[in-house]
Amino acid sequence: MTQFQAPLMLAGRILLAIMFVMAGFQKIGGYSGTQQYMEAFGVPGILLPLVILLELGGGLAIVAGFMTRWVSLAIAGFTLVAAFIFHNNFGDQVQAIMFMKNLSITGGFLLLAAHGAGAWSLDAKRETGSAVAA
Repeated sequence: MTQFQAPLMLAGRILLAIMFVMAGFQKIGGYSGTQQYMEAFGVPGILLPLVILLELGGGLAIVAGFMTRWVSLAIAGFTLVAAFIFHNNFGDQVQAIMFMKNLSITGGFLLLAAHGAGAWSLDAKRETGSAVAA
């Protein structure tokens, strides 16, 4: 199974990050609507640029495997906080599922933080001087 570890880690990083990259782009296009949505839940709209930076920039960093452990921890914390703020209506089945989805994504990012980006990453290139094709 170790022969598949590097491509599986890359695929896992892409799959974990794609939702955040797309959400970051969508927030740019729907800036005022997103800001109003955040404020409706008591989150200051002034934080939106940081949310976009984390989702878009952090998502791209995860795909590239750049500063993976730290970015994964940041996105895990963000996703967990978002679950409790935006998906806490457990009487609504859709919101309960969204809450559980956020918990699962948080778990994925915690695993990524614990194990790192893998051989096909900028982190591996920085550590060894070249990306390892394991």
